[in-house]
Amino acid sequence: MNLVDVVNKNYMDKNPIPKSFPDFRAGDTLIVHVKIEEEGGNKSRIQLFQGTCIAIKNKGHMRGHFRVRKMSGSIGVERVFPFYSPNVVKIELKEKGKSRRAKHYYLRERTGKQARIAVDYSRS
Repeated sequence: MNLVDVVNKNYMDKNPIPKSFPDFRAGDTLIVHVKIEEEGGNKSRIQLFQGTCIAIKNKGHMRGHFRVRKMSGSIGVERVFPFYSPNVVKIELKEKGKSRRAKHYYLRERTGKQARIAVDYSRS
């Protein structure tokens, strides 16, 4: 067994993480509630980051993460969120996207109406 696996196993035994996330896929629109520490370190607040999930890696695994992209004005902003980060407070599923791909890296080159993903009304 790998040393990283041993550490992860010991960590999971001591600190079971009871986080539950909605069932989302790449192409879905998410609202991620992120805990932000202020400069002095004594204040914290919750900031919302709303965008399209463009990639998921190792879902349900300790090292798993997902990537969310949003447009801020005309500039694209991407953030990577680990599933089991203490800074990720909550994940809300806003819209389910109609998609046939696992990764949506092509959205990086597109802007405006070209960067939209259709809403999937059949997935409820």
